[in-house]
Amino acid sequence: MADPWQDCMEIGISVARQAGEVILEALKNQISVMSKSSPVDLVTETDQKVESMIISSIREKFPTHSFIGEESVAAGAASILTDNPTWIIDPIDGTTNFVHRFPFVAVSIGFAVNKQIEFGIIYSCVEDKMYTGKKGKGAFCNGEQLKVSGQEDITKSLILTEVGYKKNPDIAKTMFSNMERLVCIPVHGLSGPDTIVGTAAVNMCLVATGGADAYYHIGIHCWDMAAGAVIVAEAGGVVMDTNGGPFDLMSRRLITASSKAVGERIAKEIQAFPCGRDDGKD
Repeated sequence: MADPWQDCMEIGISVARQAGEVILEALKNQISVMSKSSPVDLVTETDQKVESMIISSIREKFPTHSFIGEESVAAGAASILTDNPTWIIDPIDGTTNFVHRFPFVAVSIGFAVNKQIEFGIIYSCVEDKMYTGKKGKGAFCNGEQLKVSGQEDITKSLILTEVGYKKNPDIAKTMFSNMERLVCIPVHGLSGPDTIVGTAAVNMCLVATGGADAYYHIGIHCWDMAAGAVIVAEAGGVVMDTNGGPFDLMSRRLITASSKAVGERIAKEIQAFPCGRDDGKD
């Protein structure tokens, strides 16, 4: 039986590579920076240009499909996931890195049908690494199959996370407290805040490669998670909510891990805080 979404994935990979070329060219030039919700919530003309290019290129091929894009939502578009084939796009995951020319910047494209992620594409363009994952078909980087570490012992794990600007100091304290609890288990290491990569998409890919054993985040968005979640799952990892329950793409919370044991131990240790949902549902 023919794969109904193979053409979509091939187009997505091609468009992601084109987007990466635009980003690499922009890195050579003056970067025009604006802020969104706070002075450190950054957006650039390249973010907007790349998202527009991705959506217009895909829409030309698949005019009936839906789109959720980070910059479109920032401009007022709805972030609602329906059963319709939906492309979930972060044009530059790691905008702060891009602004500072820190060499971890990724294009992230997830594709969902009936609210289930069918495939994910993450192109780490400075590294020229194309990560892909397709439901039931495995995960790959530049054609080589990926496999998580399989680590089941939290005390032997390297865990990734991120802590960006938080307007509410109580939330910031909770995030740092969560990190402290994990470090004191103890674990082999906890890389954060934003000290290694600064892009959720690439952090999840590092879990998929076995280079890290887990990545967790509260306050993330669906366009940050969609592609990476399927790549980790197809590399043999687990994806769950930070409360230990099933992963919900619109919840703004996730743990990706090398094993259920590591994921559940992280969920047991960390304390949640309110962050809202991408779809506005409570």
